[in-house]
Formats: sequence, C-alpha cells, structure tokens
Amino acid sequence: MSSLGLSLIIVFYFVLLLIIAWITGRNADNAGFFVGNRKSPWYVVSFGMIGASLSGVTFISVPGWVGESHFSYMQMVLGYLVGYFVIATVLMPMYYRLNLTSIYTYLETRFGRFSYKTGASFFLLSRTIGASFRLFLVANVLQISIFEEAGVPFWFTVLVTVSLIWLFTFRGGIKTIIWTDTIQTFAMLTALVFTIVLISKSMGLDLAGLINTVSVSEYSQIFVFDDWKSPYHFVKQFLGGAFIAIVMTGLDQDLMQKNLSCRNIKDAQKNMYWLSISLVPVNLLFMSLGALLFIYAAYAGIPVPENTDNLYPLIATGGYLSVTVAFFFIIGLISATYSSADSALTSLTTSFTIDILDAQKQGDLRLKKTRNRVHVGFTILLGVLILFFRLINDQNVIKAIFTIAGYTYGPLLGLYSFGLFTKRQLRDKLVPYVAIASPLICVVLNYYSKELLWGYKFGFELLIVNGLITFLGLLLLSAGRIDRK
Repeated sequence: MSSLGLSLIIVFYFVLLLIIAWITGRNADNAGFFVGNRKSPWYVVSFGMIGASLSGVTFISVPGWVGESHFSYMQMVLGYLVGYFVIATVLMPMYYRLNLTSIYTYLETRFGRFSYKTGASFFLLSRTIGASFRLFLVANVLQISIFEEAGVPFWFTVLVTVSLIWLFTFRGGIKTIIWTDTIQTFAMLTALVFTIVLISKSMGLDLAGLINTVSVSEYSQIFVFDDWKSPYHFVKQFLGGAFIAIVMTGLDQDLMQKNLSCRNIKDAQKNMYWLSISLVPVNLLFMSLGALLFIYAAYAGIPVPENTDNLYPLIATGGYLSVTVAFFFIIGLISATYSSADSALTSLTTSFTIDILDAQKQGDLRLKKTRNRVHVGFTILLGVLILFFRLINDQNVIKAIFTIAGYTYGPLLGLYSFGLFTKRQLRDKLVPYVAIASPLICVVLNYYSKELLWGYKFGFELLIVNGLITFLGLLLLSAGRIDRK
C-alpha cells in the first residue's frame, strides 16, 4: 500500500476519533476529566480496557517475542487472572470506600505526606517511561511505513503522534477516553482477526489447517517446567504475571482511573472480572499471530529481522501480502497504541495535578487552568522521551517495559502491601530513601545473580523481590501499631 493510501486511512480514523472527542467533551468539567462524573457504564469501560491493557506493544512486540519465548507468555497471562482477582476483591473496594480520585491519596491517609508523594512519583516515572515506549513503537512504524518515503524527519512523526493524543483528550479526559477506547479496541481486535485470516489464506490454510499448523509448530510450547534457572519457568512467569497485573493495573492510576469512573463498586468489579477473562483468548490470538508470522516468513523466504518487533510491520506493509493486510495492520496498530497512550496522558495529568501540585485545593477555574498546563507539559515530555528511546532501544519493547516495571513498580508494591497487611505506622520522612534504595539493590542483584545465586537468572519475578525488599525496609522504619482500619 502506498504512503498516500496509508495516510488517508490514518486521517479518516483520527477524524472519527476527534468527532467522538468533541461530542463527549462538550461541557466537560474537572470531575468529567478526572473520573467521568462516575457515570461510565461498566461494560463500555471493560471492553475499552482490553485495548488500553494491551496497547501497541502487545500488537507488535508480543507476536515478535514468540520467536524467542514461544507461547510461554501465556503463563504470565494466566497469572494475570490471580492478579485481577486481588484487584477486584482487595484494592477496588478500598478505593471506592475512600472515594478517591487519585489512588495514591490512600498512602497519605495511611502513612503520611512523604509516602504519598513517593508513591505518586514512582507512578509518574513508571507510566511516563511506559507510555513513551509505546508511542515510540507506533511512531517508528509510521515513520518506516509512511513518512520515510515522503522524506519526513522522525521528529515530525513524533510531533504528529503526540499532538493527536493531546487533541482528543485535553477537553474531556476520562469522559472522552471511555468511548474512544471502545472504538479503538473494536478496531484492534478486528484487525487482529482479519490479519490472521488473510495470512492463513495466503498459505492455503483453512481454520482447521491454521490451528494444526500453529499447534504443531516449535513456537506453540506454553509451559516450561524443566529448567528452574530459565526466566521462562512456569513459577516465575505465573507469579510474575500475577504481581505485574496487581502493580501495573491495581496500583496504576491509569487503568484504575477508568474503574473509578464506574457508577459503583459492583459495576467496577464486573468490569474487572470480564476484563480478566477476555484477556486470555485475546492474548492467545496474539500468540497465534506471532507463530503464524514466523511460519509465513519461512514459507515465503522472508529473512527475519534481528529486532523481531519489526517482523509484523515488515510482512504486513512490505508488499508480501495484499494491501488489505497493510490496511488492517495500520488500523490495528494505531488503535492499540492510542487506546493506551491517551489514557496514560490523562492519568499522568491527573496524578501530577492532584498528587504533586495539590491543585484540587484550588477553585474549579484555577484547577482547570493548572490541569491544562500539566496536560501540555506531559505531551511535550512524551515527545522528547520518544526521541530519546529512538537512540537507545536495542531490545523488544514488551520485554523492556516489563523489565523497567520490575524496578519502578516494586516500591509501590511494597508500600501498598505494608499498608494493607500490617497495622504499623512508618517514619514517614524516611520512606523515600527505602523506595529509592530497593530498585538500586535489585539492579545490583540482577546484574550479579549468576555469580551470587549459582547461575540463577531473574525473570519478571524480580518485581516480587523488589516489593519484598521495600516491605522489609519499611518494616525496619515502622514505629509501632496503629488503630486505623
């Protein structure tokens, strides 16, 4: 497909999103921006969160990751089920009981101001890095597929990418995102299914042939039990998935902000249960697409790129298949990426405005002005970080995001665990030192793990170790029991 044709697809798609943003964002106030006036239908939130949870990282990197890890990622997905159950039964009832706009306000109530600011700061760091990685992915593909042929520099591609996100989120925030995410999730899943169908047809496979080809391939192995030292061992992946779900959803303002927009706790729990169930078959489809891409590359004699993130874009837009595949690929990629990026920008704006600037203590007019300035600031920051990641990225984005999450979300896991499962108070002013020291200890531990732990190599369970170190550090700072419930 020509760059002009792809450009027209993108223009049409974003015009549709901007129309939805204009309709939903009319007369939106601060409560509409932050929590959608707590009137969002749970089934709309649940469906839209599929796209927000997966993102463009899943759309490209998970299929590309199959070449290295096969279907072992499904072990993490099964762990997600446990994590989402904990979120629905432990964390969300607390958030609703305290009537929170930012979930990190809990830390101030439980421990004090320094703990509160520490938790919010780690979220801001984690989500800013994660959102930038995701946007880097889509900007890079758009550059290769469209703008490079026209001689457009990468910085301009980034400018267009982040500006579009700002355009359809600056007015309505969560009130808008609930509905745009629904459209984007539908487009992403449609693109996923049709891509699998079209590649299968090009290889002469019907549904039964597709299932058989994928299931007997070398890529279809899900469970790894034989090598305890492997980062893909079942126990590591399953536990890592459970805790990643807890911290990257339950302790993350981004996805919890959507849950808090539901009418009540019962609706929010329905949303979480349905989301957890739906992610299993959806991720299995992405794994199957990954296996199919590698099988097709061998079938058509296509060299697999060194960076396997580029395999799907190469096959979809490189002229190997019909232009219809390229169409669905571009729509699916943009839908998946923007579905997570728009809510990330809104949650970053919410957290910084409320948690760091305490702007909710101002009047509504001043709060809106502060919110708008912060929104612009984070849009610019995301653009700068995308350009930075362009210079340094040398591994699959999905792996990079989970690796970083193991370091930056660990302190949040330790803080919330200590608050929920103990009745001890902390020396609040010392909490930031523990939160900083824990990831640094994990960096050293991970680097020297083979020497220190008899050849053991950490996987995503490093997140659990990080949280445990934080918990133990907080225990040393504890100053006696409290009577708060």
